[in-house]
Amino acid sequence: MKKSLIFSKAGLSMAGLAIAAVALAGCSSTASAGSSGSSGSSGSGTTKSVPAATGDDLATGTTSLGSIVVDGKGDTVYLFAKDTAGSGTSTCSGQCASIWPAVTTTSATPTVKGVTGTVGTIKRDDGSMQVTLNGWPLYTFASDKKPGDVGGQKVMGIWFALSPAGDKVTKTAKAASTGASSSGSGAGGGWS
Repeated sequence: MKKSLIFSKAGLSMAGLAIAAVALAGCSSTASAGSSGSSGSSGSGTTKSVPAATGDDLATGTTSLGSIVVDGKGDTVYLFAKDTAGSGTSTCSGQCASIWPAVTTTSATPTVKGVTGTVGTIKRDDGSMQVTLNGWPLYTFASDKKPGDVGGQKVMGIWFALSPAGDKVTKTAKAASTGASSSGSGAGGGWS
């Protein structure tokens, strides 16, 4: 009995450490510890239609958040509210960038399909070119496992999907269904 109780406590401790590590990774080194939003995402969300890979740097897809911007693989694209639109820099690097990978391109003029906002690039510290929309550096969320997942929406109140016009999407993702269309990842969901 004692061994199973110890194992359960160890398992809970490990799970708590993993959640804490992901939560911390969502912040840049300049983010304040008191950041919060009004509501968190509820998981990956229910997909109305899965955005298809297009081969373009940016495209649009329809998800539980409505029509949003996706990368060329169909993955949801996010802005980081700690960045400053038009500043020409990204504040998400190191551990943050491992959870929130930059949307990059090899072209100074990214290709787009359905995106009506102003698309550009900035140079990252590592020399790669990061795609921007209306001046916002763009990212994906490592816990979004398939096209149409929107688990990064409103994480910690600082990560937001974008409309095709490049505006921040503020609505909360609908709860993931229990059917086959749910990714079940839930990573990043429920934080505020």
